[in-house]
Formats: sequence, structure tokens, C-alpha cells
Amino acid sequence: MGHEVLVVGGGIAGLATALSLHAEGIDVVVRESVPKVEPLGVGINLLPHAIRELDALGLLDELEQVGVAPTNLAYFSARGQMIWEEARGRAAGYKWPQLSLHRGTLQVTLHHAAVARLGADRVVTGRHLISIDQHAEGATAHFDCRDGSGQQESIDASIVIAADGIHSAVRQQRFPNEGMPLWNGALLWRGAVEYDPILDGNTMVWAGHPDQKFVAYPIRNLENGKQLINFIAEYRTDDRELLEREDWNRAGNLDDFAPRFEEWVFDWLDIPTLLRAAPGTFLFPMVDRDPLDQWTQGRVTLIGDAAHPMYPIGSNGASQGILDARVLAGCIRTHRNDPDRALAIYEAHRRPPTSAIVLANRGLGPEMPMRLVHERAPHGFDSIDDVISQDEILEVTDGYRRTAGFALEALASGKSLIDGNYAELPA
Repeated sequence: MGHEVLVVGGGIAGLATALSLHAEGIDVVVRESVPKVEPLGVGINLLPHAIRELDALGLLDELEQVGVAPTNLAYFSARGQMIWEEARGRAAGYKWPQLSLHRGTLQVTLHHAAVARLGADRVVTGRHLISIDQHAEGATAHFDCRDGSGQQESIDASIVIAADGIHSAVRQQRFPNEGMPLWNGALLWRGAVEYDPILDGNTMVWAGHPDQKFVAYPIRNLENGKQLINFIAEYRTDDRELLEREDWNRAGNLDDFAPRFEEWVFDWLDIPTLLRAAPGTFLFPMVDRDPLDQWTQGRVTLIGDAAHPMYPIGSNGASQGILDARVLAGCIRTHRNDPDRALAIYEAHRRPPTSAIVLANRGLGPEMPMRLVHERAPHGFDSIDDVISQDEILEVTDGYRRTAGFALEALASGKSLIDGNYAELPA
């Protein structure tokens, strides 16, 4: 006898989906490829609309204890001059915070919650997807068991949800000629370092421009008065030798990027000193994939990075995967006896807005003012108002918030996405 739902992939989107479905009394199982879930990666930001959904799952208190809720975002030029600052999270009037924390901490928190709530027999690691066969009652997924047994496992389900990331095996099976993710020429060296608080200790910092940028924000407050600071050093290059498949564990080399930031010494932050204090870095290419015209085929659909991998601009990737999870769970709950309709309504709600975010991020999303300032005043300025107006910046930043779905008015009701109206296709 099969299950109602099989989730392929135990990352952030997959586990949020499983937890959401389980909370609605829906029979769900998870299979994850890695043998053991470990706290990999570096920092991540969750926007208020995603935090609203994690709060509805009863996880906010735990996550707030292991993260930092930034109250401010500040843009600076490559010379360290302030371009713009704005309040974030509760400081901006939202009912929920924005939350910065270690990606691995979020991953492990979700995994532990899923095992505790669903049961260890339903959240199983070490299962590598081979293929999926569709049939009248749903689909059957076939896995290699990576436990040394040499066995295989086949699972029948009415619905299969592919939450297996940017290198999705399910997506690759459906689109075998799609190839590798698309690179825009930027490389990101990311790391986390114990350091003195930057500015007020609750500010996300973006400095530079699209060709060379530095981002820093705290992801944990430490007992010694310091913070664990997540940083991203980014620049564009034509050198494809450093371009490989992105991997949360791929080590970067300080000598490949630190010299480019040697003169970035500001009165509020000495970037070369911060970089030299880092115990190491991870290297990622800036990649995404073109939006798809269809996520769902039969009883199999895509979610999260498997559906809409996007540039890490605007703190949006993981947040959108969580939103996917909640809408999909709401659709399955509403149409429990009609899986085809549930999947059609889910896709109609989520594919258009996430496709728009992918494209907005290619256009630099909320970072466009940094490019404009660099183009107009590459050697600095006496007054930012002589270079760009607040109205011009607000047009970009407010527009991005609306595109990404976290404009303040959109969260005013406090209603979780799982409780949306999914009876019919959206108009």
C-alpha cells in the first residue's frame, strides 16, 4: 500500500513540506540522499513571510534562540560611503522578524523536528533517487540504499514532491538536455568568522557594486561579546577555471579573492582584517536556471530550488521554498481526494511569482541602486542626494518587496499561507 505523499529531498523546502503536511494529518514520508544530515554551509536569511510560516509550525522560538534578528539593512559604496538604510523585520513594522542564522542550524532544526513529529522510519537518509515511474494511482520512486547493503527501495505514493535542489534528479529526468545551471560570471566566497559587532550589531551590510561586492551580517551572538559574522566576498570574472558544480562544502582559497578587497578599509569596518580572521571560506558560482513553463507532470511536482533556483540576491531562495511548502500543503489539504487538482492549483499560485523573482534577481533585484551609484559616482560623492534620490531607491526596494511577496501590507492579516483560498485556480 502506498503513501499519500512522498517528498524526495530532506533540505529546507522538503522538510517544511513534510512538517506542514503532517500537521494537517496527511500521510507523508521523506527520503534524503545524504547518509547523515550535518550542519553544512554558512549564513542564511529568512524574510518575515517565511518566518510567519515557520512560526505557524511552532519553530520560531527555537530558531530565534540560535539566530539574530536584524533590524536594519544598509547599502554602502565601494568606498564605504552610505547610500541607503532601511529598517527590517519587526523594526519595520512586521509582526515577525527577519532572521539571520547558520544554514546548517536551520537544516538540523527542521530535520530534528521532522524526525520527532513524523517518526524516524518516515524521515530516512541515505536514499539516492534513481528514477520515478508514473501510473494511474500516482507514481513509484526507486532509490539506491547508501548504507552499504547494496539494496534498493521503491516507494509508491499518490503524489511525489521533488525537493532535491538545484541539481534535482527529478528535474533532470524530465529535462535531460537542460544541462548545468547558468552562471552569470560572478563568484562568491562565503564564510563565517568570530568578530566584533559591525555598526550596531543588528545591521546587514551590503557594500560595493555588481562587479565587486561585500556583504556581512551577524548570524549568532556569542558569550564573549563578539558575533559570528557571515560574509560574502563577490566579484565577476571571465576565469572559468574556478567554475565547478556548487557544493555547500567546496573550500575556497583566501588568496583568490582577498587581494581585491585590500583597500576596502572603512572607518566602520576593516574588511581585509575581517577576511584574514576567517578560519576558511566556501566558494560558490552565482548560478540559476531559466524558469520552467511547467512544474508538474502527472502526480510529480517540483518545489524549492528544484523548481526555481535563483541568484542569492535579496535573501529570498530559502524563503520562497518555505512559501512553496505551505501553499502546496494547503492545496493538498483542500483537495485531498483530487491530487491532480491540488497540484494544478499549487503550481498556478507559485510558479508565476517565483519565475518573476528569478528574473528580478537577474536584474540585480534590490541591489540596483548600488550599481547606479557606482556608475554615476565611481570616485565617491559629497552627498548621496546629488547621485541618487530616495524616491529612486524606494522605487527599486519597494518594488522588489512586492515581487517577492513580503511587502508590509501583504503580511498585515497575519494569516498563514496554508490557510489560503485554494478551492479554485487563481484568477
